[in-house]
Amino acid sequence: MDQHTIQLTEALARNPEVRLAVPNSLDLLDGEHLAIMGPNAAGKSLLVDMLTGKAALLGAGRIKYDFRPSPAPEVYKNIKYITFRDTYGSTDTNYYYQMRWNTTDHDEVPVVRQLLGDYEESPLQRQLFDLFHIDVMLDKPIITLSSGEMRKFQLTKILLTQPRIVIMDNPFIGLDAATRTQLDELLTELSHMEGLQIILVLSMLDQVPAFITHVLPVIGGKAMPKITREAYLRHYAQRDRLHREKEEIVYKELQQKIKALPVRDSAASMGNAQCSMIDDEIVRLNKVSIRYEERTILKALDWAVKRGEKWALSGANGSGKSTLLSLICADNPQSYACDISLFGRKRGTGESIWDIKKHIGYVSPEMHRAYLKNLPSVEIVASGLHDTIGLYVKPKPEQFAICRWWMDIFGVGHLMERPFLRLSSGEQRLVLLARAFVKDPELLILDEPLHGLDTYNRRRVKRIIEAFCRRPDKTMIMVTHYAEELPCTITHHLHLEKIE
Repeated sequence: MDQHTIQLTEALARNPEVRLAVPNSLDLLDGEHLAIMGPNAAGKSLLVDMLTGKAALLGAGRIKYDFRPSPAPEVYKNIKYITFRDTYGSTDTNYYYQMRWNTTDHDEVPVVRQLLGDYEESPLQRQLFDLFHIDVMLDKPIITLSSGEMRKFQLTKILLTQPRIVIMDNPFIGLDAATRTQLDELLTELSHMEGLQIILVLSMLDQVPAFITHVLPVIGGKAMPKITREAYLRHYAQRDRLHREKEEIVYKELQQKIKALPVRDSAASMGNAQCSMIDDEIVRLNKVSIRYEERTILKALDWAVKRGEKWALSGANGSGKSTLLSLICADNPQSYACDISLFGRKRGTGESIWDIKKHIGYVSPEMHRAYLKNLPSVEIVASGLHDTIGLYVKPKPEQFAICRWWMDIFGVGHLMERPFLRLSSGEQRLVLLARAFVKDPELLILDEPLHGLDTYNRRRVKRIIEAFCRRPDKTMIMVTHYAEELPCTITHHLHLEKIE
């Protein structure tokens, strides 16, 4: 007789604010490995909340578990859920600034070894430590980990508890290509372990790991019938071909709207004192080195970015990409001790952080994690006009109109009044992208801009970036671990090697 590990029957969440559109059912059999697939805001996370018991059920809906051979009956001991928002053990947004400014006394911050807890030497532990290079991270303060390092730490911590079911939300995003391959290989090995089942929650609809046996599509708040991986891929390929034809019409309209935007007078925006630099360098680094205690992040880096260039910045997790961007965004105080010029002015010669930031549009996974303001989404976009986390200066009506325009461009215009924290992670990313573009910046800094977006929104945002970069005097630096995400407007590449 089949063992039903999880049986969800005609279930609706009791709380209407986190309720899917219709009652949903799922029957997960022992030995199956499931991918919950769907576009941004489809309801995937809400479904997981029901599977994990986080969302209480309404009326006749019910959920049953059979965790054999686990001896523990408790759901929390058997089901481990990693959301991969990359939190650092706290919802305090100060960690973002502590990491950038290095203001925290590291003696007061837990290191990786402490947060992993007591673990016994075992083949699994050794395998995880070897795969993710945990040994070299053990004594690092948690706030100093890069996005990729944080991913590896979270996975290791969860897998060491040997759960019956592990649910991972977009586990591959933010990881470099080599680590994605290694993680896929590890999960494939884990999928063969008796008594362990894996559920992946995926937005990138065209990437389903080979070890997955079944797919549960979630569309418009409804869980569709579970199908085999092979059947899903056939259905997806056909559906995607039809979708691409419709997308092309939308993309051309978006690109025409962006092309028609007024051209900014860059010389006037820079001020008379800097007009001589207008056709020259936006960024200049001369022999720049950055260290945190014993760790060297950047070493004697020379780099110049000229106006109108579009750079792809690449490198393995932990190679210093985010640190380099923090220097350019004026978020790193070590820039004062380095030979750095931004927009024709040497750092430390009297310019304020805000003098620099007013020329830059910026989005990153770190910013997304730190952005916990539950304001209406249009106000989140408007905060980009003044480079604040909250909205402290009320925009003029014409500025709000610009905010609405960019939200429409990114496909979230209908969410203007929705509180930011009530949006899905993908919707939040689109709102933060609109925030980065809203002031028509001269320099666009995009750190993993498509992070967490579904297949369709990745294509949309890529076309928006391309159209924006074709406008006069626009300069861009973009980080991504997926070469196919780079826009066709890229003109230069910088690859950083990790310093061991």
